[in-house]
Amino acid sequence: MPSDETQADEGIQHPIAARMFSGCVEVIGVDHVEAVLSGSESNSGNNQLVAYIGLEPSGKAHLGWLLLSGTIRKMLDEGVNVIILLADWHAWVNDKFGRDMGKISLAADYMSEVFRALLDYPELGDGPGQVRFVRASEVMDSGKYWERVLRCSKNMSLSRVRRTFSIMGRDEDSSDHDLSAFYYPALQAADIFELEVDIAFGGMDQRKAHMYMREVADRNGWTKPTCIHTPMLSGLKGAGGRMDSFEYKMSKSDPNNAIILHDSKDVLRKKMKKAFLEVGNDSSAIFEIVEHIIMPRMGKIVVTPDPKYGSPSSFFSSDDFVSSVSGGNVHPLDAKIAVADALFVILSPVSKHFQENPELLESMESLSESK
Repeated sequence: MPSDETQADEGIQHPIAARMFSGCVEVIGVDHVEAVLSGSESNSGNNQLVAYIGLEPSGKAHLGWLLLSGTIRKMLDEGVNVIILLADWHAWVNDKFGRDMGKISLAADYMSEVFRALLDYPELGDGPGQVRFVRASEVMDSGKYWERVLRCSKNMSLSRVRRTFSIMGRDEDSSDHDLSAFYYPALQAADIFELEVDIAFGGMDQRKAHMYMREVADRNGWTKPTCIHTPMLSGLKGAGGRMDSFEYKMSKSDPNNAIILHDSKDVLRKKMKKAFLEVGNDSSAIFEIVEHIIMPRMGKIVVTPDPKYGSPSSFFSSDDFVSSVSGGNVHPLDAKIAVADALFVILSPVSKHFQENPELLESMESLSESK
């Protein structure tokens, strides 16, 4: 039998789990969630499913957050309580904002506002279908937390920990001078156990952290939460290769290679015009955005060329769109403009929120300029 680290669940039996996890690249240990849905005890002991994602407050929101919000929305609709952990001390360990906790705290405020807007202002609380914004600094105040960190660190070799460094956006040789980085995976695992989580989720870049956590659970006889992983969007400059290679992923560290959720229509069009897209090649961030963002939210994409070159065309599946562009039936520039304009519509709730509440975004702008 393949190890838990390499074997994803081949089938999801419970219809609620199937709805919640649709669109995920990978689901590991789905038996836990399916057991709770069938009447077994949840990790918290109150039969309330709890999901968690940990995110470093480290800058302005990019399109990956929209992808995560789609998964959160599905879980909320099925009565899951969702914790968005604002991982402030993790950001400090990872040298964000020069380890200035005041700036990191401001970025955490901003992060919670973005997700509130993306999720259409869900109820806050610890009940079914509600969201909790929790700061890591609050979780760390627990008397048991640091015991958990030690237990999560025990019997883990430095080489084993190094293999998880991609969760911080670092390579394996980047942190020999920084002992705190070696605690990062143990902190992330301790968060999950401390919060009594049933579902741990994130992009595929978090897979190694979750596998580390499941290994810790096995060593300590703790319940392993289900782990779900969403797709990673490639940067606009070019698509990546293997799913576990993140060199080409979309990241806010390069704004010209990413869609920032506050980008104006003109900026979206400008970025899309420069994005990699080539006839005959179906690898492009453009196609990923259509598949994972536009189709799930709009159900179609409309390409409107200059009237002298043809009539508008509507596509109701990403496969049809990709084949038409790759086959030369739709001009790449027209395809790019169509994607930019669809994104502008999808992102309008975030733009509206910060137009009505500009102070926090203005503060983030000043933080970004001073980084």
